[in-house]
Amino acid sequence: MLPTSNQAVQYVALAIFALALGHTFAAKQLERLSHRFPKHAGLFHLLGEIEVVFGFWAIVLILAMAAMLGGPQALAYAESRNYTEPLFVFVVMVVAASRPVLRTVVWAVDSLARLLPLPTPVASAWLGLAAVPLLGSLITEPAAMTIAALMLAPQIFRPQVPESLKYLALGVLFVNVSIGGTLTSYAAPPVLMVATTWQWDSAFMFSHFGWKAALAVLVNATVATLLLRRHLVAPGNEGVAPEEAVPLPVVLVHLALLAGVVLLAHHPVAFLGLFLMFLGFSQAYERHQSPLIIKEALLVAFFLAGLVVLGGMQAWWLQPIVSSLEPLALFFGALGLTAVTDNAALTYLGSLITSISSDSKYMLVAGAVAGGGLTVIANAPNPAGVALLKRGFEDESIGAGELLLGALGPTLVAAAAFLLL
Repeated sequence: MLPTSNQAVQYVALAIFALALGHTFAAKQLERLSHRFPKHAGLFHLLGEIEVVFGFWAIVLILAMAAMLGGPQALAYAESRNYTEPLFVFVVMVVAASRPVLRTVVWAVDSLARLLPLPTPVASAWLGLAAVPLLGSLITEPAAMTIAALMLAPQIFRPQVPESLKYLALGVLFVNVSIGGTLTSYAAPPVLMVATTWQWDSAFMFSHFGWKAALAVLVNATVATLLLRRHLVAPGNEGVAPEEAVPLPVVLVHLALLAGVVLLAHHPVAFLGLFLMFLGFSQAYERHQSPLIIKEALLVAFFLAGLVVLGGMQAWWLQPIVSSLEPLALFFGALGLTAVTDNAALTYLGSLITSISSDSKYMLVAGAVAGGGLTVIANAPNPAGVALLKRGFEDESIGAGELLLGALGPTLVAAAAFLLL
């Protein structure tokens, strides 16, 4: 019997999934315990890393399956999962965060910022919260999240900025990345899950979702920038752009490799081959590189792989909910469910419903992408943002409850755009 059809295993998997969700909300408190009990600081610090949570509980689930069904069945389930997305996010994070790529984007944003009738720090922050998330429709959402996070970290996510404003900015970034990838049919994971099945091409996405998402992105970024304007500083060069210019051929090779990874996002053998070429080229021209973010990217991949394992056992209760709701109820149901499950998994379950109407299709995807900033697990690129920005928060940890509150406003703007426009 397959693990996914064993009722006892299903209930155990649901319980472990609930524990994992609770763990994400308790991560900040566990991080604080590492300071109170220095003897066990290492353990508390490990369990307080949000990126570790779902990978840890996925291991617990596989061990529980092994105890209940036997080792071969548990391993068969783990090996049956599709890990393309975690692998892609790992690769694209490392490549997009390389010095030549990041320097190029920062140069482009700075050039645009000087053209706007605003102080440069304000213009740069606004572009980081608006233009880069929209760029995700071309370079994929994980790449946009990586670039935006590294650009905004020295400007907004600093100890001198009030925590409430940092959580607002984080919520805006997460929501804007989630909806900013809907201008095309291949960049947002929840759209990708249904695009082929429902025959949604990029023209369809732009006419039904993209322009509405773009307006919501601009509103969210503008409000956040206005509230942050007194705390913004000019973007620094430390860790982003060295004094020595990166030669144009090196930049072009990095951009070509990034483009290749994006184009081959659904072919892990191919994009991993490009990644090995990237590592070799980076080593050959090490003087033009900053340290690669291998550790951060691996932690994010571990998180997403854990979500793949845990999420694969939740279809038995999620799909009946999705299939039973009317279009408007489905929108709000998807919006809420996205907070406790990956939005791509949610839309994938919807794509399996054979009799779903056109209105329900729209409402499902709109709700899933609008709610993509509410929690760390709501959208695949969010763990990347957490990994790159958490050092700017108190205790170097991001609270799940505070993120939820910070993302509520931007989420309502996105929901209103999809429902009312």
